[in-house]
Formats: sequence, structure tokens, C-alpha cells
Amino acid sequence: MRNLAFVSLAALLSAPALAWVPKLEETTAKNVIDGAYGRRDPVPTYQTIDLTVKDGQFVAGAGAVRAFDGGDKCVADWLAAPTDFSRGSRPLSVTASGQADQLYFQAVEARDNFKNLSVAEALGADLAGKRLADGLLRVDVQVRGLPTQKARDAYLVRLRGADGKLLAPARRSFVNDWKQEGSTWTGTLVYYFEPLKAGLNASDKAELLLRTEADTNCAYGVTLDLGRFQ
Repeated sequence: MRNLAFVSLAALLSAPALAWVPKLEETTAKNVIDGAYGRRDPVPTYQTIDLTVKDGQFVAGAGAVRAFDGGDKCVADWLAAPTDFSRGSRPLSVTASGQADQLYFQAVEARDNFKNLSVAEALGADLAGKRLADGLLRVDVQVRGLPTQKARDAYLVRLRGADGKLLAPARRSFVNDWKQEGSTWTGTLVYYFEPLKAGLNASDKAELLLRTEADTNCAYGVTLDLGRFQ
């Protein structure tokens, strides 16, 4: 993951208001491209929630995970024994992103190949066709401790809408980072949601719900803030 540079107060005051962008337009595209080329401070294009455990707490902070089902003991057990995979695998991080993040990588590729990427080119059919479809939010869930690669299929992930409705992902895939560590597997699951269909606005907070492959009642909620990135 990229480390966003610290920005000055002046830069913050001049920065665009943050909100997830369901469909890229000229202003956001220009800001993202200018950030990739160093013409301005980088625009936050993703949010990562670090769910690793250190000293008995989530690195992301107290309250980063709540028990959606199964009771508070589910979270307490996770914090007490984060590497005890007999109770199921553990999510290590959750990252939310959209079209702007994929444009950032396209801009970096053009820059590294000594090319200039214009806004018009960025919004053209060729590059647009290589990014997320309009309205999609990508959620990457890095997990550790799966007993088999097949167990990836047993993960259940939902996005909780404004009215409490549970939205299933429109589709799912896997990052090509899977590796075996001892007797378990570690890698990244990818889910694509359509938040607008769940009544969510581009700057709302949304709850991601997770059930691991384990045969337990435990389910967890992690809050995504769509107003922290574009």
C-alpha cells in the first residue's frame, strides 16, 4: 500500500472535499493525475483498516470491529488469540477503493513510462474500460489462517445499507497473492459492491459484515467511511 504524504494546513484548505466517486469526472480525474505526477499532494483514493492485533487491541483502534452476531465473546476471543486458527481464519485488513484508485495506478504507469496522461485520455473509453464499472466499490479483505484454498469460498461478506438491508457483492475475485504458511493459507479476497443500491450516499459510513469459514455463529462488523477517500 502507498503511504500518503502528510499535507500542510494550506493544502488541506485547498483540497477537494472527499467522497467516494461512483463515476469519475474531470475534476477528480485531474486531482488524481496531478497527485500521481507530483503536481499536487496525492488525493486519498482508498481507506485501509488494519485489523492486526498488537498488545491485545486492533491496530486500527478500539472499536474497529464489533460483534454483529455471536456476542462480544467473538471479538474478545479474536483479540486474545489472533493466531489461534482453530477458531477460524482472521481478517488482517480491509481496504475500500473505487475508480479513482485505479486511475491513480494508470497515471503512475504512464508517468513511469515517461508519458503524459491527460484528463481526456484518462476518461476515454480505452482506460475507462480497464477500471471498475460505474457505481462499483471494491473491498479487499486480506485474511490469514484458512485451512485450505477451497475455504475461501466459505467466507460470507455483506454491506449493510442505510436501512439495515444486507447487500451481497455483485461479484468476487481473488488477488494473486495466496501462499501457504505452515498448515494454513494467507491471501486477499476481493468483493465488488453497488452501495447506491443499498441506499448509501457517496460520503456515508457503511458497515462491512464478515463471517469467516468457521462453523460458528460469530460475525463481525467493520465500518467503512466513504467520506475519507475518492
